[in-house]
Amino acid sequence: MAVERSHDVAGCKRVDGGITRVFQLLGKRWTGPIVSVLTGGPAYFVDLRRAIPGISERMLSDRLTELAAAGLVVREVAEGPPLRVSYRLTEAGAALKPALRELAVWAEKHLPEEALGPGC
Repeated sequence: MAVERSHDVAGCKRVDGGITRVFQLLGKRWTGPIVSVLTGGPAYFVDLRRAIPGISERMLSDRLTELAAAGLVVREVAEGPPLRVSYRLTEAGAALKPALRELAVWAEKHLPEEALGPGC
């Protein structure tokens, strides 16, 4: 016969709701690098693609759409010719800059490139 164990559910550790929301958005592949590039100022789509090696146009478009829906990025169309689309961080997006800077410092200290394996 199995022994039933009970425990205090309230005492269980739970991840913070804010952390969950942050990583649901910023934890997606390519999202962090896109935001990081945009911390340097507005950028055209083609410039973002060049700045992030390996990202496809479709993925970049999808991630920018998600970031815009989350209120972190604004899409601006400059009438042409030629028609040019640029992206910039909103105030909320720009507020991520200090956190991203701290993550970069942490990565340099604690996450050596060789730890990620080949191809990264």
